[in-house]
Amino acid sequence: MRPSILRAALGATVLAVALPSSAAAFTPGAAGLGDPFFPEQGNGGYDAQRYDVAIDYRAESQTLRGTVIMTARATQDLSSFNLDLRDFSVGRVLVNGVPAGKVKAGQELTITPRSGLRSGRSFVVWIDYGGKVAPVIDPDGSSEGWIPTTDGAYVVGEPQGTPGWMPVNDTPRDKALYAFAITVPKGKTVIANGRLVGKVTLGSKTTWLWKEDRPMASYLATATNGNFRFWKDIGPGGLPIYNAVDTAFSPEQQAAADAVLAKQGDMIAFFASQFGPYPYTSGGAIVDDAAFVGYALESQTKANYSAVPSEGTVAHEIAHQWFGNSVTLDQWPDIWLNEGFATWAQWRWDEHVGGRPTAQERFDALYARPETSSIWNPPVAGLTTPVDLFASSTYQKGAMTLQALRAKIGEADFTALLRAWFAEGSAETVTTADFIALAERISGEELSPFFDVWLFTGGKPVSW
Repeated sequence: MRPSILRAALGATVLAVALPSSAAAFTPGAAGLGDPFFPEQGNGGYDAQRYDVAIDYRAESQTLRGTVIMTARATQDLSSFNLDLRDFSVGRVLVNGVPAGKVKAGQELTITPRSGLRSGRSFVVWIDYGGKVAPVIDPDGSSEGWIPTTDGAYVVGEPQGTPGWMPVNDTPRDKALYAFAITVPKGKTVIANGRLVGKVTLGSKTTWLWKEDRPMASYLATATNGNFRFWKDIGPGGLPIYNAVDTAFSPEQQAAADAVLAKQGDMIAFFASQFGPYPYTSGGAIVDDAAFVGYALESQTKANYSAVPSEGTVAHEIAHQWFGNSVTLDQWPDIWLNEGFATWAQWRWDEHVGGRPTAQERFDALYARPETSSIWNPPVAGLTTPVDLFASSTYQKGAMTLQALRAKIGEADFTALLRAWFAEGSAETVTTADFIALAERISGEELSPFFDVWLFTGGKPVSW
């Protein structure tokens, strides 16, 4: 899109101000934040406030041209700073409206403004980029990022895929607001995070405008596109729920998708009654015919499903809007705080609607598995390799930890704990140590032995 159209569509403001500085007082921002699994992920020296993202995607050649405007605040006196961006060439780069130096090396895009950026001051970065998209391959062999499909792309980012389609400070610690202007051939649909602001058709192309007005971790961004049947439902309290189902599915598959998506409003209302108010201003689902991807992801406000999902899977992904999306892990080895919680919430939904088994019956059935079962290892909060991020124990033993805690401290304290975890954890990223401390505060009990057995010790717990 031309700069004038981008600014009009996204409401971005580009500052043409260069601050005077003394070069000796400024230092580079960190090129990585030292996550145990992805040490080069994320960047230091600034706090991203907002991303305005304009992309023109050409599915036939699997190429995109993009412009991203990042508004940020310096957290130190910066001589240069980095963003994460993978396999694209970079064109014009402006900082506060002034051309800036740029160096691209691997995933690191290092930007050197003409003048240093003072700590505490806001600044605006304009980046033009483009090239052929390439899915990011994770340590466990799965694909993420901008994954081409026969009619568009399945766009998911956990844990490191978003730099595969846009420059970003790719760390869960730096949440920001996002606005998207995604251009595709006329007749195609784009579903991104937040609320649909509008769409503009010019000639053979349509630009879809979406805006996420609540802070979001970069890995939760999406812009899935293709041939979809698209509609809006109304959920609890007038919440807009946007749904998209791939038109390639059979009539039977379409009907199955519609039936399960119709339950989203009830799920949101139930989880709000258990955990606290729904944290966003929209909801929804994207059901893509992308079975080769093989998984669903809880993209903020709109989960991506690579096939027609079950009711339990939809409950799981909606629960993530509280636990994972709003209450977000600080480092990736703590992923059980996302997946264990969402799995337990899925059990709780089944319990609520009167289905069997109950959460305790699920626990009992899993506990009956032998010590050789994959659900017991690796330790839930003791992951040592990113290959194990999505191990069975992360989900099943993580959920069992919560159910065992529910039985140990009682229903009243457990409910209070989950509500407090959501209310207090949404402000910052969280750790396993934070959860343990809160559980002890709410229950008034010493719980170290319990958590040692369930979280930090491999194998099947015997007593707790």
